[in-house]
Amino acid sequence: MLYTLIDILNYLIELLRGIVIVQFVLSLLISFNVVNLHNDLVQAIWRAVNVLLEPFLRPLRRIMPDTRPIDFSPMALIVLLSIVQIVLGHLAFSAL
Repeated sequence: MLYTLIDILNYLIELLRGIVIVQFVLSLLISFNVVNLHNDLVQAIWRAVNVLLEPFLRPLRRIMPDTRPIDFSPMALIVLLSIVQIVLGHLAFSAL
């Protein structure tokens, strides 16, 4: 039972990591004017990704120093998610 819960948590962590990568790539495309926020589809995706990630990124942004042009909080979130996955993996291994 514990192993199944850990697998579900790992899947959710991978999904969240993918959303972080989508936000990063989309922010680069927007900043270099490859895609435009005046496009309804791009704007909808941008809003959805930001609404999903903001509860995770806001606490990190409060802790991390302000580096105005570059936001390092998505990278910090990916590192934290990796640490959580390692801990969950060791927890699953010790439960066997």
